[in-house]
Amino acid sequence: MACTTILVGKKASYDGSTLIARNDDGFFDEKKLVVIDPSKQPHKYKSKVSHVEIDLPDNPLRYTATPNVDKKQGIWAANGVNSKNVAMTATETITSNPLVLGADPYVKPQYDKKGKLKSPGGIGEEDLVVLVLPYISTAREGVTRLGELLEKYGTYEPNGIAFSDENEIWWVETIGGHHFIARKVKDEEVVIMPNQFGLDRFDFDDAFGAQKENICSLDLKEFIQDHHLDLNMGGKMNPRLIFGSRSDADHVYNTPRAWFMARYFLGKTYKFDGPNADFTPESDDIPWSFVPERLVSVEDVKYILSSYYQGTPYNPYSIVAEKPGIYRPIGISRTSVMQVLQIRPYVPKEIQAIGWLSFGSNPFNGSVPLYMNVDSFPKYFSGTSMNIDTEDSYFWASRMISVLADANYGACIQHIERYQATMFGKGHELINEYDAKFVSEKDGDLLRKCNDLVAQYAKEESMKALRNVLMEASKAMKCGYSRSDS
Repeated sequence: MACTTILVGKKASYDGSTLIARNDDGFFDEKKLVVIDPSKQPHKYKSKVSHVEIDLPDNPLRYTATPNVDKKQGIWAANGVNSKNVAMTATETITSNPLVLGADPYVKPQYDKKGKLKSPGGIGEEDLVVLVLPYISTAREGVTRLGELLEKYGTYEPNGIAFSDENEIWWVETIGGHHFIARKVKDEEVVIMPNQFGLDRFDFDDAFGAQKENICSLDLKEFIQDHHLDLNMGGKMNPRLIFGSRSDADHVYNTPRAWFMARYFLGKTYKFDGPNADFTPESDDIPWSFVPERLVSVEDVKYILSSYYQGTPYNPYSIVAEKPGIYRPIGISRTSVMQVLQIRPYVPKEIQAIGWLSFGSNPFNGSVPLYMNVDSFPKYFSGTSMNIDTEDSYFWASRMISVLADANYGACIQHIERYQATMFGKGHELINEYDAKFVSEKDGDLLRKCNDLVAQYAKEESMKALRNVLMEASKAMKCGYSRSDS
């Protein structure tokens, strides 16, 4: 599934939190935000895509998820936070190359000529949150459990997965059917991931030693050597050259997104525009991680995951852009859900985890903060159905606002900017207020009360934004006429 991911280490973020976020770019999939109680977690998991069956441990943790409303293709939990304040987002669909896949093919389900299943496939995006998040107490444990599952069951697709806790962020990339490679994100760095194999450096000595910042499959060295996968020269170790892709499609679909993200965070460090640019939208060597020029806020993460090449010749909404729409935007029409998962080290454990929730197309939606350590979420976020309901569903209100604003961009963008700023401002205000109340009163019911207030203002502001963009769209209807009946 095409997605875009940003990871922000705790020394790179504005408040010392770890931040992980991913646009879940399905195909307009209906999503909801729910809490999975341990009593509801299955003991045996069966994938609908690959048909693999997996026995699960008996001691799951409570966790949040943003699953599909329509369960025909499975759960697709996408992201969440468990009761130990460990966050996970899964997955970023990445790329590979024929040498790797020839050496370790994907594990896909096999059928006979009559369509009867002969053998199941491996695990994939449908499954990973459910299989991993309820059973880990740290981000590092997430890497270990996922690695064991990959080696035992394999995967049918290339995926990138992020884990975070209050101290660390880890990034995992699958390699072929059964291998993986993982790195700890440096505390002072930001990671950008646009649907490609991303890692551009790795320390094998650490991976097979202390494992302070690097972990991989036990046989990865031999796998590379035995199958002649290493395309590096001069003794360098760039995993992207070994396991990644170098296709024409990358240069219109993937690398332009990395370029825009790096341009946003490193605009004074490198030259991104003009004939002498250090990096262009089609550069294959844009860094996977870097130290940003300033600390990164939640608003920065939301902005960049909503972006569509503003201020460049590629903006699809610009009337003066030279090459509008030639590159795949980050903020794309078909995004289903995005959460900025924030684990804060400076507050009590009960209120450390905040999920900044957005549904629908990010250029036009709002973002609201919710305490994650709760038993349930307000119906406005958790009650999405297949029926279109803009009155009582944040998902459907967001979808409708996006469609109307996109079609009437020039008239609507000012309403959208005000809507987004108001949503963020009220969100910060409530979290600040209820953080202080919890520290003072230690009342767990305060988290539910705050989330209810978030739902209330989200509904009010979303309906106001919907009315505004509806009016602009109405005024632009082709069947309008200047002469009135009065």
